Amino acid sequence: MTGTRLLLTVALLCSCTQLLADANSWWSLAMNPIQRPEMYIIGAQPVCSQLPGLSPGQRKLCQLYQEHMVYIGEGAKNAIKECQYQFRQRRWNCSTVDNTSVFGRVMKIGSRETAFTYAVSAAGVVNAISRACREGELSTCGCSRTARPKDLPRDWLWGGCGDNVEYGYRFAKEFVDAREREKNYAKGSEEQARTLMNLQNNEAGRRAVYKLADVACKCHGVSGSCSLKTCWLQLADFRKVGDLLKEKYDSAAAMRISRKGKLELVNNRFNSPTQEDLVYIDPSPDYCLRNETTGSLGTQGRLCNKTSEGMDGCELMCCGRGYDQFKSIQVERCHCKFHWCCFVKCKKCTEIVDQYVCK
Repeated sequence: MTGTRLLLTVALLCSCTQLLADANSWWSLAMNPIQRPEMYIIGAQPVCSQLPGLSPGQRKLCQLYQEHMVYIGEGAKNAIKECQYQFRQRRWNCSTVDNTSVFGRVMKIGSRETAFTYAVSAAGVVNAISRACREGELSTCGCSRTARPKDLPRDWLWGGCGDNVEYGYRFAKEFVDAREREKNYAKGSEEQARTLMNLQNNEAGRRAVYKLADVACKCHGVSGSCSLKTCWLQLADFRKVGDLLKEKYDSAAAMRISRKGKLELVNNRFNSPTQEDLVYIDPSPDYCLRNETTGSLGTQGRLCNKTSEGMDGCELMCCGRGYDQFKSIQVERCHCKFHWCCFVKCKKCTEIVDQYVCK
């Protein structure tokens, strides 16, 4: 009897350990500051062994490219901020939780929201690494080597130091996809479907950054005559990437796994998704109530807009539960005047405004 109990205890501990391992994510690099390479102490424990959330493959890449880890963390942080901006007026607002899973159990569901989160996170890494290359922060890359665009006027110079999107894309693919490529699930299983979903959405995020990168130019000449221009490849503002991926979220394709182990459309009347599109395999929870099983935090206490009929409106945001009204004091700068030379002086104005929170 004692032996049986011991075996059950060991099995339970193993399963809990596996769940914790699966819940961990490299997104946690955004939550914990990472030391820059020049700050490493001689004889100290290697930084890669201390970083939470890395898969075995990602840890190997960390050991090979330690100086990249700071920028992966910055990319993840920017991605979380962008996710929270894009979903600020939705029931699910990309809230983070205080553990290495970052977003909690809600990411276990293969929903549209999960699809967006994976895509914007991959995009964040491409963005951060590409910029770090241009700024000379990484020893393995430098300025972009993109060929001169064919439609660039002949008398314009091509050769400024551009963002290295090619390197950023390749490195992000290796690092972000490593976790998914390590898995070996049975063909046609739900686990394989989720792996393929994650890989598709990672790729869509990377391609969004690549697609929006554009030519930037600077004028040279006497008295601003712009007789000569130097041009280079430049990343788009990350907000544009977020906006594009939010559009992809709205038109994401519902998929299922086939017997051959490939994702296929649930409804064949729609066009098959391209590599730039988001896909999902599970319906989204309604996110109305707090639910420990799904990871939903609910909308109780969320601010809502009484006059809006959209998702930020009190009717939809509060899921029909009603809302409470309270007054708050807002302080803003007002009556600003420019004084010669050279500063702006403003007064402070206070205003009492009505606000509404979900019950």
